[in-house]
Formats: sequence, C-alpha cells, structure tokens
Amino acid sequence: MKEIDKRALQEWEAFRDNIRRETPTELLSDAELVRKRAYLEAHPVEWMQYFFPNYASCDFAPFQTAAIGRIVRNDEWFEVWSWARELAKSTVAMMLELFLMLTGRKHYLLMVSATQDAAVRLLAPYRANLEANQRIKQFYGEQPSPTKWEEDHFVTKGGLSFLAVGFGNAPRGTRNEAIRPDIIDIDDYDTDKDCRNPVTLEKKTEFIERAVIPTRSVNKATLILAKGNLIAKDTVIGRLGKKADKHSVVNIVDKDGNSSWPQKNTLEHIERIKATISSGAFQAEYMNNPIQEGKIFKNLPLGKMPPMRSFKFLVCYGDPSTSNKGKAGSSTKAVCLVGRAGTTYYVLKAFVDHCTNATFIDWYYQMQEWVAGRVPVFYLIENNSLQDPFYEQVFLPLIREENARRGDSLFITGDARPKTDKAARIEANLEPIDRNGAWLFNEDEADNPHMVELLDQFKLFEPTMPYPADGPDCLEGAIAELKRRLQLEVYHVDVFTRGDLIDRDSRM
Repeated sequence: MKEIDKRALQEWEAFRDNIRRETPTELLSDAELVRKRAYLEAHPVEWMQYFFPNYASCDFAPFQTAAIGRIVRNDEWFEVWSWARELAKSTVAMMLELFLMLTGRKHYLLMVSATQDAAVRLLAPYRANLEANQRIKQFYGEQPSPTKWEEDHFVTKGGLSFLAVGFGNAPRGTRNEAIRPDIIDIDDYDTDKDCRNPVTLEKKTEFIERAVIPTRSVNKATLILAKGNLIAKDTVIGRLGKKADKHSVVNIVDKDGNSSWPQKNTLEHIERIKATISSGAFQAEYMNNPIQEGKIFKNLPLGKMPPMRSFKFLVCYGDPSTSNKGKAGSSTKAVCLVGRAGTTYYVLKAFVDHCTNATFIDWYYQMQEWVAGRVPVFYLIENNSLQDPFYEQVFLPLIREENARRGDSLFITGDARPKTDKAARIEANLEPIDRNGAWLFNEDEADNPHMVELLDQFKLFEPTMPYPADGPDCLEGAIAELKRRLQLEVYHVDVFTRGDLIDRDSRM
C-alpha cells in the first residue's frame, strides 16, 4: 500500500472512531426501543439530534427546521438551498436524507457534484455513519453490505443505495434492481471558473436537466434537493431555484443585522470573518450577493493631501438614513470632508458605517475638531423632499441639544437640491472624475475602517446597487456643493468686472 493510501486509511479509521465515540447507546429493552424509535420518527428534528449528536451540537435555526418540515411533509418535492457558508446546508441535508431512508420513506440517493471526487467526498459522511454510528446500529441494525460497499457506490443490507456522480459522468439508466433514485442531491456543483463561461454553464445546466433528473421514476415520489451559494450573477443553482417548489435563500446576517443562526454564529464571530476578507468576498460567500469589484470605479487613487492653506474652503456633507440602528442590516450613514485645489478633488476624511442618529451627528463635531479652524468649512446634510420632515423633527433637535451640551454653535444646513436617480447620479457625476484621475483619497486614512468602507462601496458599486452606496452618494453631494460654491465665486467675479467696465465707460 502506498504511503498516501495508508494516511487516507488512517484518517478514515479516525473519522469512524470519532463517530463511534460520540454515539453511545442506551440500555433499552426491545419494547422501550420500539417506543423510542416510534417517537423519534414522529419528530424528525429530535431524531436528527439523537442520532447525530456530533453534527447537531447547536440547536437548529428556524430556517433549518422550516426546510426540514417542508421536505418531510412532501414526498414529491424540489427545493433549492442557497444557505450561506457556515449554515450547515450539507450537514442538515445528510441528516434529513438518512432520516428519510432509514425510516423507509426513500430508498436510493444519487449525489451529484462538480466532479466525481467531490461527489465521493460528499457521500463519505453518509458511509461513515452507516458503518460506525452506534445508535443507527442499535435502532436499525448493521448497515454495510458485504457485496457492494465502495466509496462511490454502496448499498446497505436493507437495500438502501447511494451513488456518487460528477458532472459529465453518465447516470442514465441508474437503478438498484427495480428502484430508480428517489433522492437526487445536487451539491457544490457551481464553480467560479464555470460561472464565468456561459458555454460551460449551459452544459452543466443541460447535464442536470437531461442526464440527472430523468434518472428518477416518473410515477414515484422523488426529492430533488440542490444546495449552493449564489456565487455569480448566473449560476446553475440560481437557474434551478427558478424552477423549484421552494428556493430558500438565507444569508449569515438577516435584513435586520442579526445572525441568522445565533446558536452557532455570533455577531462577534461574523465581524471577525468580515475583518479578514474583502467586502466583495464576504458578500459572495456569506450574503449570496456576488459583486464584481471595480466594474464602474476602477481607479480610486490614494495620495497625500495638500496643506490646508491650499483650500479656499471645505465642504463637510452628510448623507443620513432614516434608520436609527447600529446593526449591519440597516442602511449606512455617511459624512465626508472634501476640498478642491486646482482641478483635483481631495477626500480628506470620511465616516461611513451603520450607526444611530446621535452618532451620525457626532461625526460632524469630530470633523470640526479634525479641521481645527485651519480653513472655513460649510456643513451640510442631505435634505430632499422625502427627508425634510425627518431633518426638521429629528436632526435639528439633535444638533441643538449637542450644541448646548458642548457650548458650541455648529450649524448644519439642509441641502434641498432636487436629486435624480441615486445610482445614475453617482455614476454620471463621479465616474468621469475617477476615470480622469481628478480626485485623491487621503492615504493617511487608508487604514481607517470608515475610509475602507467608503472605498469598498465604490469598488462594489453597480447600477443595481447590490451593496450599500451611501458613501458614494454622500461624496457626490459634497462634490456637487463644492462645484456650486466655486461657480458662484467665478460668477460674482465676472459680474463685478463687467460692472467696473460699465462704470468706467459711463464716465468716459
């Protein structure tokens, strides 16, 4: 035996030994065993927790129990799970499918994946549990068959069949004696490379529709369960979701900023993941939101800021949201400090985050302290017709209270400029500036999480705005105000000069 095979065998034995240790049996009489089995089979979630304590170590999340309930209630069913990483879609599927098979509801599982090796890997925990799970053995008897027990195709003593198939293999006519697959599990089927190639994507979709699904019996109830994240704009899993009875899309964080499975993934855990990968990667892997970085704004140059005396004035512009939550699922708020020297716009400092209204107002005072009177600053807050009541009723009282508390006189003017479509306005007004290298972002702020978020929002900006764009919206408002005020200065000079000429001519 080769050394690599020896290691693989040792790892397999260790895997099985661990399952053995974690599934200790109880001393039950035959009658007690029958009663307990009947109870557990009537309660699928408890069945899974009992037979797989090593996998079901955390309580199930509501979205998981709901999915289990749908499938248990419907023998004929097509469901797609686009559950984010760390939400246990493959593990829950294994426990559920073994429940259906060991209790006699289903008999033949076809596991389909991107490659044959991947399909074999996905079937390995099924085989290991059928070999080593002591509770399965106690309640349902010895499972391994002496005649057909290979890693890619194994059949239990009771006739339950499991077959692994990779993309491009030939599953047509697949059957275990007279039984055709009544569970078709499609897992880990999309790859980044394949999703970038429309021809490959079409071939992989065609393989599922023409070669895989038709292995089922027309007149026998079948479960088709496809699992995978939406890793690109167009995926096989997304196409299957449009045809399924149910497409369950669950992100690691819900729309309110809460963990979708808090029993396992705390917000602290999630924030740690976010801090270690790019925003684009986090959106694709954990939020089912694939975004191509640098699609619109491709430069976003960092650089040194000129001395403050280079600016006639600065604009500090804020883009509020009506949410008063500091959670990740709420809208972001933004405040940007911008100046122009020559033909270049300089983004000196920015705050972009999920925050409360009080924190948003505090950012203005932090900007004031940072400038420290070195140059005049115009402070503005977006206040279009939709926001006006909110500005008057919420932000102005907060500003008055904060001024009184600080003994300050900071005044923030509402910007009532009518605004067109947000995405179109951002792209039309800011993309040419980026394309021509006519702006710089303060390199001294490059590691500031707020500046990082602002740049991420630009990198991930698309016209459909799949990622927050409140930072770019804020910066667009600041630059528009800078342009307006600089044009006013030029206009006043022109009028003054023309007036001088008129006075001079009248005296002649």
